[in-house]
This record gives sequence, C-alpha cells and structure tokens, in this order.
Amino acid sequence: MKVVIITEDAPLPVGPYSQAIKANGFIFVSGQIPLHHLTGEIVEGSIEEQTRQVLRNLEAILVAGDSSLAKVVKISVFLKDINDFATVNSVFQEFFKQEAPARETMEVSNLPKGAKIEISAIAVVDS
Repeated sequence: MKVVIITEDAPLPVGPYSQAIKANGFIFVSGQIPLHHLTGEIVEGSIEEQTRQVLRNLEAILVAGDSSLAKVVKISVFLKDINDFATVNSVFQEFFKQEAPARETMEVSNLPKGAKIEISAIAVVDS
C-alpha cells in the first residue's frame, strides 16, 4: 500500500507529482529545490543558503511522513555547478552529523526556476 505525503511546511508540488510517497517501510521524497514554503519563491543567495533551504524542505516532508533526516538512506544531489561540491559537503555536515546517507552528486545543465541545487531522498519510516 502506498500513501501520498503532503505538508504545507514544505513547498507544494509545482507539477503532477507528490511531495513524497510512503510505501513498504520507506518514504521516497521527490526532488526539492530551494523554494520557500510560504512564498513559493526561490531563496536567492549562495549555494550554502540554497542547500540549507532544500534540506529544510526535505526535513519537513520527512517529518510529515513519520521519518527524519537521521533515517535517510539515499540522497541524490543535482548541482548546476559541480564546483559547488565542496561547499555542499560542508552544509551536509551541518544536517548529517552522525551517519551520512549513501549519495550521488551530478552536475546538470539546468534546474527548475533557476535553482542551483535539487535534492531527492529515500528514508526509512519510523515504526
């Protein structure tokens, strides 16, 4: 059985997809860009600020789906500029202080709304 996860504490989908789907003990979070959940606008600024916003969005969705950042097992990171890799790593250390999830990072030619970063995640659901 699958359950659609939706929370107003993170940006609502801008297309025909769900913020997340919970199924078989996992939550699959759709790619999040640095949108502020109240304004629906991209958080302007550095890659650090945008990365923090994306991780806060992911966290809000995970909590709504009975999980947390601590339970993330896999993350996919899409960067507009791979030269931001080290900076993104430093922000990740703020959010993943203990066990870091498995991850891949790739450079892409463009992201929605001119974002510098997009992140999707898979996490274990609290039992």
